[in-house]
Amino acid sequence: MHQLILALTVTPSPDPTGTLRPGLSEDQVTPGTWGFVLTAFIVILTTFLIVDMVRRIRRVRYRAQVEEARLAAEADEAAGEGSPAEAGSPTEENGDGGPRTR
Repeated sequence: MHQLILALTVTPSPDPTGTLRPGLSEDQVTPGTWGFVLTAFIVILTTFLIVDMVRRIRRVRYRAQVEEARLAAEADEAAGEGSPAEAGSPTEENGDGGPRTR
């Protein structure tokens, strides 16, 4: 069986010139200029979408890292000031009579 498959793949086609069947023209079997333009447009659009998606994902990742660092710093600050219940109260003041800003 393997010899038959090998023989079929090695045997050249009976018409090596590659002519079209009678009744067909080049325009009927090739995409032409409009096909090329449309394909190029889709490739360029896809490239822009991928670049934009990567940029948005990177921005979300950086924001998450900054938020984690901020929460870790607040936790360290709260642990250094006293009990965590007091440090997390929203009405805590910063010493000058006004509310504490973060």
